[in-house]
Amino acid sequence: MTENELMTLLRTVTPPDESARAAAHAHWAALAKPLGGLGALETMIEDAAALTGNAAPAFERRAVLVLCADNGVVAQGVSQTDAAVTRAVLENLVARRTSVCRMAAAARCAVMPVDMGIAGAPVAGAADYRIAPGTRDFTAGPAMTRAQAVQAIAAGLALVRAQKRAGVQLLATGEMGIGNTTTSSAVASVLLGRPVAEMTGRGAGLSDAGLRRKIEVIERGIAVNRPDAADPLGVLAALGGFDIAGLCGVFLGGAFEKIPIVMDGFISSVAALCAVRLCPGADKAVFASHVSAEPAARLVLEALHKKPLITADLHLGEGTGAVASLPLWDMALAVYHGCYSFAEGGIEPYTPQC
Repeated sequence: MTENELMTLLRTVTPPDESARAAAHAHWAALAKPLGGLGALETMIEDAAALTGNAAPAFERRAVLVLCADNGVVAQGVSQTDAAVTRAVLENLVARRTSVCRMAAAARCAVMPVDMGIAGAPVAGAADYRIAPGTRDFTAGPAMTRAQAVQAIAAGLALVRAQKRAGVQLLATGEMGIGNTTTSSAVASVLLGRPVAEMTGRGAGLSDAGLRRKIEVIERGIAVNRPDAADPLGVLAALGGFDIAGLCGVFLGGAFEKIPIVMDGFISSVAALCAVRLCPGADKAVFASHVSAEPAARLVLEALHKKPLITADLHLGEGTGAVASLPLWDMALAVYHGCYSFAEGGIEPYTPQC
């Protein structure tokens, strides 16, 4: 896919189905409970109805896509560990031994580890969407070419299409890649026009000195590349990672294929921000799960106009926050499809009082 082909495709995203949203809202209002009593769980199902065009949505088949990639900026000492950890975690994702794998089993969710471009040879058992064996160090120039950014976005689109063909109805996002809180903070700082220090956290546990170095490295990368916030693809290519670009494509794919994409934490939210900046209509497919402990996480959620279901200081990654929210989808749908109505209970319906 070329950049022009991608931009042409993005112009075909359709708006949400407001009649389906209205029908879902009316269904909630007919159930024998206080109006809006389930709060964000109700609007979540309404939004899903508008996305899918179905006022009686079902999400029994679900999967978490864990996109893995290495980042050249790790050479600048922005993390506790080196790229070998990315490979080790991907190998354990394939073996279904990591945190998200155990949580996904409890949430009846399949796990799909995806190699977007880790250092070294491919890992057997991971879906192979490799762009290159990691990005370049963005302090010396762009992390990737624009063509590579488009290729990674196209890979995310292809992942969603393949999942839909397999019958999956709901997707959660996850990622793994040493250094990707650095790339995410860099991209978010430019897209939101915020100081780097405000957008940068300790990631997997940096010391004070490590955090200062991380901030300085991001500032240097922005100065070297001079990305334009009005060109989100250019920002992604200059400062991002293959995992972020791939996740951007996953959110775009959700909009095309009408599949809800449950956003994980800070890194996934930055990918969603890239998607919405590229295609505002992609907003309809973005569903927030939690607000992470990273300093900029809430700022990105606010920029996306999304409210988290969970506030628990999660910052593990791998898609754990997104998967943790899936039981809330099940509970909301259990009431939506199974609760008795005012008419069935012989109760006078509630009416709005304001």
